[in-house]
Amino acid sequence: MLVSLTVGKVDAGVTVLLTPDKRLIEFPSILLPPDISSGSIVDITVARNTNSESEAERAFRALQEQIYSTFGTAEPAAPVLTCRNATQTSVVLEWEPIQLATADLISLSLYRNGQKAGNIPNPKGMHSTKISGLAVDTEYAFHLVLRTTAGTFASERVVVRTHKMTDLSGITITTGILPAHVRENLLRAVERIGAKVVDGVRIDTTHFVTTEGRGVQWERANELNIPVVRPEWVDACEKNGRILGVTKFYLDAIRPSPIVDDRPNTAGSASTTTAQHYQQQQSQPAQKDLPPVPPNGSSSGPSAEEASRRKEEGSGSEDKEESDESEDDEPEEKSRSGGGLDEQKIRADEREQQGLAVRPKQATVEDDDSDGGKNDSLGGGGDSGGGKSPGDGASFQDVAL
Repeated sequence: MLVSLTVGKVDAGVTVLLTPDKRLIEFPSILLPPDISSGSIVDITVARNTNSESEAERAFRALQEQIYSTFGTAEPAAPVLTCRNATQTSVVLEWEPIQLATADLISLSLYRNGQKAGNIPNPKGMHSTKISGLAVDTEYAFHLVLRTTAGTFASERVVVRTHKMTDLSGITITTGILPAHVRENLLRAVERIGAKVVDGVRIDTTHFVTTEGRGVQWERANELNIPVVRPEWVDACEKNGRILGVTKFYLDAIRPSPIVDDRPNTAGSASTTTAQHYQQQQSQPAQKDLPPVPPNGSSSGPSAEEASRRKEEGSGSEDKEESDESEDDEPEEKSRSGGGLDEQKIRADEREQQGLAVRPKQATVEDDDSDGGKNDSLGGGGDSGGGKSPGDGASFQDVAL
């Protein structure tokens, strides 16, 4: 097919060509003769190249076959999840190596009871995991979800029920350094309770039993935070018919020795001694409270006024007691100023004994000063009322207590 076109405008990259019906066509300048200019007429022949079309189609088909054979023959497989072991509070799950085919891995997630529990770290190299902190005798459902560039694939649900406290079949023991007879007894006890013994520390090992804290397996158990217990723990579980705590059976735990005193009448000896000491202390003040025995030739005993005064002194405070004694004794001593000095000294001694019985603590200097000042004030009041008694040593205030 031959087409005649008129050159309209020539640029460096594109030339504008005009058709006979005045249509504009932009044509690459590099495909036109180099000596054309505006107004030149060029003839262009257009034809279909079937040979080139066939060759291009064959190349495209071959590329499609190569892509399909490389990436289309296999696809990622859904994970296969199983339960390796279950105890009272934990479950060990394992799965087969994941098959990604030619797809790229995005994530591998574990779901518990329909809720995401977390992502599996290093899914290509890790094929098991341990779920702890579960409730006793409770049913759980687990499944895996694999996400890849080729799609999302979920595993079948695995239903697991944790064991009861009396079910010891989930105990998995790895033994360490043990004497020969202790190892034999341990193996028989493990067989009787329905537990199992495995070689080497694994992810499903629940307890590491040994009598010495050394060795490669012992170090491995410490790295995995597996309880290291003594053989007595297995015997205690068999004896009680249920799984027991390991706190008292740790290898480094101190074995408590029972404190038993077989001697008779020794129980509560400390408390008995304390009680006796307390009774002695209580009896001593009671003896001090007894009234003093008056000497021969003195007054026969305290009067009714003095007995009532003692009763008031026992219920009042110390400062009030001293004040009341001074006020009650002042008129009486003034009325008896004509008595002898010996009689007043004897009464002063009796009053001192009575004050010690009421107030076991000794009076301070401030108390003596306050008492002396109060007596002086009372003495001043006596002068205004009926005259001052002569200070000749016969007055009660002048007698040193």
